[in-house]
Amino acid sequence: MSRTVRCGLIQASNALSSDHSLPQIKKAMIEKHLKLIDQAAKKKVQILCLQELFYGPYFCAEQNVRWYELTERVPDGPTTKLMQKIAAKHRMVIVVPVYEEQMPGLYFNTAAVIDADGSYLGKYRKHHIPHVHPGFWEKFYFTPGDMGYTVFKTKYARVGVYICYDRHFPEGARILGLNGAEVVFNPSATVAGLSEYLWELEQPAHAAANGYFVGAINRVGTEKPWNIGEFYGKSYFCSPRGKIVAQASRDKDEVLVADLDLEMIAEVRKVWQFYRDRRPETYAPLTAQTGQAAAAD
Repeated sequence: MSRTVRCGLIQASNALSSDHSLPQIKKAMIEKHLKLIDQAAKKKVQILCLQELFYGPYFCAEQNVRWYELTERVPDGPTTKLMQKIAAKHRMVIVVPVYEEQMPGLYFNTAAVIDADGSYLGKYRKHHIPHVHPGFWEKFYFTPGDMGYTVFKTKYARVGVYICYDRHFPEGARILGLNGAEVVFNPSATVAGLSEYLWELEQPAHAAANGYFVGAINRVGTEKPWNIGEFYGKSYFCSPRGKIVAQASRDKDEVLVADLDLEMIAEVRKVWQFYRDRRPETYAPLTAQTGQAAAAD
């Protein structure tokens, strides 16, 4: 019997350049996304994910303490509270990526997960923090996540979150599967020429290896004054078979919608018994800081 959930992804360009004040930038991006969320609601989306750091530009293109002022508490900050009202209004689960302040000077790249009745279910903090030249100076802004790989039981599905650079690490993707994820969302900000060739490779591989759906999001456009490259969009959903089943454009603001039949998860796992055939007792080197070469015969 089909258990179909209508899911959505929002990809969007930055609304205002960085020479505006931070309150102006944040207000413009939130207003833009509220209109896109309304579009998703009209399309009867049940679970929606926004892009990484959705209420501003990808400011990690520079190292400037100015951007610390975009932080908020989660769940007590204004953006999470606003999205709780929006989620309840539309009976929609919303994954809301924000710049979180745990305490003064301690910041995380975070996604709040809000259920369809507006209740706050919890948050995921990005684990893997890049510091990549040029223009991805995230260690200046974020502390590595410390809350594990939580799966959230929402009204419509069991939802996991993995944020941007996390997608290069299969270990957390596997843990999300072990924790029961049916749909894993990866809100991202990545540019052409850096890892675009991996964009449609790694996450379908996660979906196939772990037998769940993945929703991958990337913003669009170029962001001044940094111009680190083109955020190329191409957000997509892929199935537990590792096949892309819906994909957005490269250069337009868009609400991508797909109907995901969660019964496919069981169908795939009956054939590919990856969880049954795991050998966790052999995987100890994965938790070591450095690998140990096998002894020579």
